[in-house]
Formats: sequence, structure tokens, C-alpha cells
Amino acid sequence: MNILITGAAGFIGSHLSEKLLSEGHIITAIDNFDTLYSSDVKRKNIEIALTNKNYTFEELDINNIKDLESLNQRFDTIVHLAAKAGVLLSIEEPLKYTQTNIVGTQNLLEFAKQRNIKKFIFASSSSVYGVNKNVPWSESDNVLKPISPYAASKVSGELIGQVYSSLYQIQFLALRFFTVYGPRQRPDLAIHKFTKLIANEQPIPLYGDGNSKRDYTYVDDIVNGIVSCLKYESSLYEIINLGNNSPVTLLELIQTIERVVGKKAIYNKLSVQMGDVPVTYANIDKAINILGYQPSVKLNDGISKFYEWLKLDFS
Repeated sequence: MNILITGAAGFIGSHLSEKLLSEGHIITAIDNFDTLYSSDVKRKNIEIALTNKNYTFEELDINNIKDLESLNQRFDTIVHLAAKAGVLLSIEEPLKYTQTNIVGTQNLLEFAKQRNIKKFIFASSSSVYGVNKNVPWSESDNVLKPISPYAASKVSGELIGQVYSSLYQIQFLALRFFTVYGPRQRPDLAIHKFTKLIANEQPIPLYGDGNSKRDYTYVDDIVNGIVSCLKYESSLYEIINLGNNSPVTLLELIQTIERVVGKKAIYNKLSVQMGDVPVTYANIDKAINILGYQPSVKLNDGISKFYEWLKLDFS
């Protein structure tokens, strides 16, 4: 397949590119090097992929239609991972999230329509469920309660995709990712930040009482779920949870990092952040049934792999 990947220099996008290249696919990768974190980190993410003759990287912005129109290749599939990320930042700068996550997604769907690209895989988020007591969260739960502009933008992306799927017979698969972690994770996210701080014997920020829960999902499991979507042809529109179906508390996460690093955390206790939810918990029955999805990496093993990468990457 000829595949266009957006957000390809990011955490998930760079792992996905390498996996698809290993399977013989031809990848066109685009990224605008959003300023959320250093572009040097992202450029390092794609160093391996750039050595492959089937990989082409373009620094382009999905907010710019002319950028997209400059792509001359023929594509079978779009995997849309590009987004303005971060719940808290979306509360501070909501219009930027509307522009990139909603308008940018529509730009790509227009591009797919014009180029007759019939498969579109969209990175949605567990954030769309908001504060929802009906755990584990199921795709059939139609009462979504997003509590941040970021979450609302992901709901909007799913709905815009449904419109284009219905009108133009583009297969649109929205994958709701649950707290993805692993090597190359964004430096502002909890596991990356906590591991580095604990290793350096510096205080970690503990928001709330530490009993909030997250369904931490290792990046390889997420990538395998995305790859399975390339073979899925049974329906035009689906929303699918990709999680681990095994939430742990923040305190349990910290204890796992302590074991792996071999040091104790120093706490800086803070109030709960605005836009934060008490729990994320994926029902993955649908992913198992239609994609053969099966997360296999346990938290302790995933944290160990992440720490090994962190030590090499920042030594």
C-alpha cells in the first residue's frame, strides 16, 4: 500500500512508520513540527525511517490546503495522527485546537475526496468520554461528555468523518486511544516526566490524591491495532477503542516506576488539574472481535522498555 501518515514525526507516528516499512508498505510522512515540544526530538524520532528507500518525509501543515495539494503521490490510505495535543493547553488556547483538530481534519477529508482515497484512519482519544461513570467505556455509549476543547475537537473529528463516509463512501475508522506510552513518548506526559524526575531524584507533581486511574496502553499494542485496520473492510464507518482494559491508579503507576528505576519518588502535592478526569477504562471487546486486537505488554514490562530507551536517549 501507499500510505500517507500525518503527525508522522511524533511518538505514535514514528513507530507506526517503522512498522509499516518493515511490512513493505510505501510511506509518505508529513509533520509540521508543532511547537508543543522541541523539533529536535521529532527529527530524532524519524532518523531510522529516513534510511528506508520507501519512506518520504515532507514538512507540511494540514491547516494549509496548498501544502496538501503539493503532494503528487497516489495514496491508498490516510492515517491521520496529527493534532494539537494536550488537555490543559486546549483550555488555554481553544481556537488553535479548533483550527488544527477540526478544520485540519476536514482539510484532509476534502483531500481524500478529491484524490479518491477510500480509507481514512483517524486518531481519536479516550478523552471524548469525559467524566463517565459507565466503566469500562464502550463505543456504544452515545452520551459523550467531553470536558476540554481537546476532547470536543476529537468528537468533532469523528462526526466530520461520519459525514464524509456517508456522502462519499470513504471508509472512516476512528480509533480512541487510551493513554499511550513507550519509547519516544512526549516529554510533557506523566510517564516520561515522572521517570526522568524520579531517576534524577527530583520531586514529581502529584495532582490530587493519586487515586485517579488510567488505562495505560503500550505503543506497540496501539500500532498493531492501527495496522489491523488496514485489512479491515467489513463496514464504512466504525469507532473502536484501543486500550489495555486494565486501569491502574496514579500511585500504582508511580510505584511501578520506582521499582523499575530503583529509586523512591519525592512528591510535590498539588490540586487536581482542570479538565482532568478521574478514570479512563477501555472496553476492547469490539477491537478484539473485528480487528483481532490483543494488547500484550504489561505495565511493568512497558515501563522497563521505556526506561531503557530513556537511559540511552538522554545519556
